[in-house]
Amino acid sequence: MNTTQRDVVIIGAGPAGSVAAAMLVKRGYSVEVVERQHFPRFSIGESLLPQCMEFLAEADLLESVQDGGFQFKDGAAFHQDGVGSDIYFPDKSAPGPGTTFQVKRADFDHLLAQGAAAKGAEMCFGEEVIAFASNAQGASITVRNDAGLVRQIDARFALDASGFGRSLAKLLDLETPSSFPPRRSLFGQVVDHISEPSFDRNKILISIHPHNRQIWFWLIPLADGLSSIGAVGPREALEGLDGTDHERLWALIGDVPYLAQVLKHAQPYRPISSIVGYACAVKSLIGPRYALLGNAAEFLDPVFSSGVTIAMKSASLSTKLIDKELRGEAVDWQRDFVDELYVGIETFRACVGAWYSGKLQRIIFNRPQSVNDVSRMLTSVLAGYAWDRTNSIVRDPVRFLDLVDQLCATNTPASLRP
Repeated sequence: MNTTQRDVVIIGAGPAGSVAAAMLVKRGYSVEVVERQHFPRFSIGESLLPQCMEFLAEADLLESVQDGGFQFKDGAAFHQDGVGSDIYFPDKSAPGPGTTFQVKRADFDHLLAQGAAAKGAEMCFGEEVIAFASNAQGASITVRNDAGLVRQIDARFALDASGFGRSLAKLLDLETPSSFPPRRSLFGQVVDHISEPSFDRNKILISIHPHNRQIWFWLIPLADGLSSIGAVGPREALEGLDGTDHERLWALIGDVPYLAQVLKHAQPYRPISSIVGYACAVKSLIGPRYALLGNAAEFLDPVFSSGVTIAMKSASLSTKLIDKELRGEAVDWQRDFVDELYVGIETFRACVGAWYSGKLQRIIFNRPQSVNDVSRMLTSVLAGYAWDRTNSIVRDPVRFLDLVDQLCATNTPASLRP
């Protein structure tokens, strides 16, 4: 069997894998990325957060993204029962970029992979990881390509950025149930033909179902007149609807007058698909000479578009530590990777929990209209700055969101009260 030697091998060429590869090559390491699929390929998760721009800049990939023709994004628009409330990302407390992009992931991920390759990373597509082993000296993966040929890659370190493929979680029996209840998502893409004058293409639109606030919708405007659409809700609620996935989604959209008005001229572009039980977790993010990045480790919920941000943050943290370890320095992976990454994960987790409990919905619709410190802190988290310890929400997210909810309670319309 043919064997290749590398400093680092990365499983998966999505945002986490390509950003990590670019960062490591920049530091002078030989890197090989193996990806099961062939790019470009479809993926959901089209709405980025401004924090991502810092990680792209760190990997020297930002300029190519800025030149990629993607849809500009400056915030999020929330809507329920005829009431709208906008979050404008530049009005945040944290330093850093205040705008970002909404992207067709097929193009975005391909662009990042090409950028990593141009910097010197070896990108190999159509190869599936079928075996893995590691010890204190390094890691070894066995891959099989589309033609059935098997080869081995030995490396000083391995990163799993396989996303929902969750390669090492499956091979090493690391999977564990998520703390969130199972939810179903229905999603697709449309040629939107949006003519509604109140609609802002520079923002993701998040709508709440008028009769069941556990069900919410995304509308992500993309370039070239396309939009990504989707609904998320309790599994039993969505599966209890009649018809095909296409009929279910459009029936739900029909229950939301404003969303239905915005999409009244939309035509199908990509068929409606479905994912159920997408929230996931693992027993450990690290092991001997390996670490798990992004969705390969944990995925919370799509409501605040945190997935790509967490993926890129994990790439940034891990590559700095790999550099130290491969240069012979002592590294505390638990403290400086796992614990640090979970600062942001737990902040987003608290926001997701508060969203489905109704607390964060009430806060968003009843926060002070003028920009103040509380509004800036919330905006910072929703812009992806979930590791900023100067932010009270980041320091103690559950407690702080509870406090803000109590302060906003007297202004809450009856339709949003528990």
